This record gives sequence, structure tokens and C-alpha cells, in this order.
Amino acid sequence: MAEPSRVIHIRNVGHEISETDLLQVVQPFGAVAKLVMLRTKNQALVQMEDLSASISAIQYYTTIQPSVRGRNVYLQYSSHQELTTDQSSHGRNPDQDEPNRILLVTVHHMLYPMTVEVLHQVFSPYGFVEKIVTFQKTAGFQALIQFQSRQSAIQAAGALHGRNIYDGCCQLDIQYSNLSELQVHYNNDRSRDFTNPSLPTEQRPRSSQLGYNDPSLFGFQQPGAAYGQAAVIAAAFGGTLPPGVTGTNDRCTLIVSNLNSDKIDADKLFNLFSIYGNIVRIKVLRNKPDHALVQMADWLQAELAIHYLKGAMLLGQKLEVNFSKYPSITPAPDAHDYSTSNLNRFNSNVAKNYRHCCAPTKIIHISALSPEISEDAILEHLGEHGTIVKSKLFEASGKTQALVQFESEEEATEALVCKHASKLEGSTIRISFSQMQNI
Repeated sequence: MAEPSRVIHIRNVGHEISETDLLQVVQPFGAVAKLVMLRTKNQALVQMEDLSASISAIQYYTTIQPSVRGRNVYLQYSSHQELTTDQSSHGRNPDQDEPNRILLVTVHHMLYPMTVEVLHQVFSPYGFVEKIVTFQKTAGFQALIQFQSRQSAIQAAGALHGRNIYDGCCQLDIQYSNLSELQVHYNNDRSRDFTNPSLPTEQRPRSSQLGYNDPSLFGFQQPGAAYGQAAVIAAAFGGTLPPGVTGTNDRCTLIVSNLNSDKIDADKLFNLFSIYGNIVRIKVLRNKPDHALVQMADWLQAELAIHYLKGAMLLGQKLEVNFSKYPSITPAPDAHDYSTSNLNRFNSNVAKNYRHCCAPTKIIHISALSPEISEDAILEHLGEHGTIVKSKLFEASGKTQALVQFESEEEATEALVCKHASKLEGSTIRISFSQMQNI
């Protein structure tokens, strides 16, 4: 076996396998720094943040055969200790092209909308940006960025090629353009001439997508997009929402019925529905204790909750989840307010949380565990909720985490709603559903 490396080489990566699929294979073991798809070779390179995470992944998959979309994939240490710009996702290196002051930028895995303002904020630290023109091609979202000097363009390409604008998404693929001068006719959200601010804006319908105000770039925490930034959240799915999710409704409040009124309460509902978005308020109805209102932070989160939870089994009952006729839940003593709760999951790492949205599964992922925790303590904590088939305690990015597989999705769901945010050996643990096929 090759010398341990942070870079993992994955073989037999078919065309049907996406970056997200591969992330689900390795992310249980730690944070991913870079992912490079080598499509022409049916291979991929994944660089973990820590060597220990890479070692954990390789050791684990020497005993378990990983399967992605029905295809066996094979992991081994790469001969590379680190991925550099010459191993970009498309095998291109800007240094191999003829340097020019105009860059052609393609944005891959675009979970957030790109605007002229965002691009200017990213590229301007490397020199004066004269012009930006954006457009949509078959390759995806692209932009031409013209610097005042060729040296500035070279510095920007060298520093930014292969980088993500946001944490885990919006990867920059940069080439040198063969154009000598950009022609900009309008100053708007699609194009801008920073040397000529008097250009007209062009009267046209405004885009339905909202942009960030002062976005946090390069892996810093995302702002609280869940509140009032509905279009930005929709963009987290790259324009391809899960089948059945339309993204067209305008209601944030849900009516949940057929609840087990003897066992359910607002906190248990919070633990389940917070997987799909931030929760504002929850109210279990007094006159119908098997009904509850759940107010999500925005309309897309509400639709996701319906999509993934309608028909799910919870505490022996099959859930019915629909939009409520009420636009919101009025503050009241019997309405539990979660709007400022630090247990809301979408206050940071927004893109990552949306990528992990799924229907209830048999496997739950547990984080925020005490470093001294034992596997037996975890099993004892969760065992009352069902039959545990497998479990695994591991360390990722210096943090102790665990995967626990139950015999059924219903048992895993009960464990999640009852034990998420519970205390275990002095730590408040976090539980979510895992999309792994097995442990």
C-alpha cells in the first residue's frame, strides 16, 4: 500500500456518480478540502483536511466495500500528498495557457447565485478589475473578467484556480481568454464596466434570484440565509430541486397530523423538522393533540419538510404533513418559540446542511460527542428505541463522531427525535440521518 496521504484516489467512478455522491462516502471521516473529478479516467481525487481522516477512511473501506449508485468504487492512498492547481477538476492549468489580462471563469457546483458584485469581491484583491461579463453556457455559469494588467490576471488565476468561493461549493475553474478587450454595453447584475459608471442599466425584468449582501467568502460561515433569503436557499440545489419539490409555494407553516399524542411534544417535533430548515415556532393543538403547527423559516424549507416527511413513521404513527392555512404561528404561551435557538441547524454550513437533506434512514450520525465516550455508552443511550444492527465510533477532524444503524427507519427516527440535543456524558449531542448505505 502507498504511503498514507491526505489525498485519496478513488477508482471506477462512473459517469452517473456525482461529486455529492463521493462526498457522502468520505465525509463521515472528516472534512474534505478538495475534490477533483477525473471524468475521462473514471477516477477522482479527494483531499481530506487531516491525515487522520484519510487514514480512518482507508482503514474502514479495507473491510467494507463501498458502493455508489450500485457501482463498487475502490479507495487507496494517492501518490500525491496534496492537490494543486495542475490537478483541477477538468485537467486544466491556467499556467499552461497563454497568459492574458482577461480570464474565462467557469463556476462548478454552484450552490449559490453568482453576481457581478460577488465576482468583483473575489477577484479585485489581485488588481484593478476593469470589466466583468457573465453568461450561461452548456458548461454552466461563466464569466469573463478583464484586469487592468496581465500580471494581476496571472496572480488571480494562480491564487484562485480550483478554489471554492463558498465552503464546499462554487468552485472556480479559470483559463486565460484569447480576447483582447471586453465589450460592455450595460452596467447591471450581468455585466459591469468599472471604468465607465455612466453606462445604462438596461430596462429588463429583475431576476428572481436574490444575492447575498456582503457574503462571507472562502469558507467563512455563511450568513443566516434561512431568514428571508428564500431564493438563495433555492439556489443551494443548483436549480435542480428534488423530484416533487416545486419551489413555487409561498407558505412557511405546516400542519402535521396523525401524531402519537401520548408521546409527542414540541421539542421532539423540533428535532425532526429542524433537519430540513430552521424552526420559528411549534404549537401542538390543544383541541386536537394529534395535530401540530410547525412554522419553518421560509417556504422552501417548508416544502422540503413535506417532501421528505409525508408518510414517515414516527412513534408508531404514519405522519401526514401538509401546508397550513395559517401563514404563521401567533406568539402565545402554548406556542414554543425556537427562532433564537442555537439548536437550529441552518445558522451555519448552510450548503452542507441542504446537501444532507434526505428522508429518514436506518442510519443516524451522531456528533458533538465527548472525546472520552465509549461505543457501549452510546449504545446504552440509544438502545431503548430499537434494535441496533451495527455501530461505529470514529474520529473526524479531531472530533469524536459515531454512526448507528437500526433495524428500521422508524426506530432510527424515534432515536433521533428523542435523543437529539440530549446530554450524554456532559456533552449535548447532535443527531441527523446518514445517507450511507451501510456501516
